[in-house]
Amino acid sequence: MVNNTIESYYTIRSQVYNHVKNAGTYEKVGLAFLMACFTGIAAQIAIPLSWTPVPITLQTFAVLISGMLLGRKYGTLSQVLYLALGLVIPWYSGMTGGIATLLGTNCGYFIGFLVCAYFVGSISERYPQSRKFVGMTGTLLVANFLAIYIPGLIGLYLYFYLAQGTALTLTQVLVMGLVPFIVGDVLKVLAGSAISQVFLPKDE
Repeated sequence: MVNNTIESYYTIRSQVYNHVKNAGTYEKVGLAFLMACFTGIAAQIAIPLSWTPVPITLQTFAVLISGMLLGRKYGTLSQVLYLALGLVIPWYSGMTGGIATLLGTNCGYFIGFLVCAYFVGSISERYPQSRKFVGMTGTLLVANFLAIYIPGLIGLYLYFYLAQGTALTLTQVLVMGLVPFIVGDVLKVLAGSAISQVFLPKDE
């Protein structure tokens, strides 16, 4: 009985994954839009910090799983939609929007969202075994701390230098743009890996 239940679960999981993978363009665009909406909602779960303009938010979790669930093309599209629609919909962190926010202190992180979704989607699509908990944890750690934070920290430095004439030190950049988020981001990575382990097939 237990074996039959497990086999049924694996079958349904593969069917759902293959349905999404083989869906038509309109359906995939619709799924990308839904993921963009989820990113916008997650961005509102935010904790502002007094010493940095970069808040703690849940939106990076949405970015991490967008590529994992939708693949590199439509996972990236979901983040393109999130950023583009944010020009007219106030769904960036703190119910903000518009070009000033897009090009502000978080500009580099926004660029990182696109890179992150593409990277995670590429690994997940090409290497089914990467969807296991350990493999996905490694993938998401790289995506989170390299794909998002490298452009994010560069963008933060450039904003202060170009817009305010302030040349931040490396320590200041890290304290403002990385250190406060490490623990939370590791938890998001583990949550994303758990979703991959449970919901994504490990073979094609």
